[in-house]
Amino acid sequence: MDDLTSRLLVAVPREQSEVRDDDVFDRSVVLVLHHDDDGAHGLILNRPLTAEVDAVLPGWQEHVSRPDCVFQGGPVSLDTALGLASSPGDEDEQLGIKRLFGGVCLIDLDAPPPVVMPSLAALRIYAGYAGWGPEQLESEIESGYWFVVDAEAYDPFSDDPDDLWEQVLRRQRSSMAFAASFPDDPELN
Repeated sequence: MDDLTSRLLVAVPREQSEVRDDDVFDRSVVLVLHHDDDGAHGLILNRPLTAEVDAVLPGWQEHVSRPDCVFQGGPVSLDTALGLASSPGDEDEQLGIKRLFGGVCLIDLDAPPPVVMPSLAALRIYAGYAGWGPEQLESEIESGYWFVVDAEAYDPFSDDPDDLWEQVLRRQRSSMAFAASFPDDPELN
């Protein structure tokens, strides 16, 4: 399978993928941060939590993009925080910033905000991440759990993350766009 780094995994509606029984990925949009033969990891982009950033990382609240809360990045290591940011330009190495692809970066949250913020256009804080072992993600895609689509530059920092799943599906130029109209509860169909 091709490298999925920088692509979106969009959860197939339950009615179409009856085999998945976990709720954490229900109607999720996952940005794949890294994918290779050893596995993959990414962040769920559309799971805002009620926790304020300062409750987890004092001093960062005023720097995060709207909605200004912590997001659940996935079911793995919920006790860790990751800072996903957008940094214009093409500088590879900046203090406290690790460029992943394009303008997408990870931020060292141990660095003082004034050190990294001048280089950033947007920032989100995530508790946990999504992770897959070798060939696990490929198997889930083959089993029909995920649509794989290209990400748009604004997807990771959408002002309306609750509607991101539907928005990403609706912009597809295939039958995949019809999945956006599936009801939350298949029993209502």
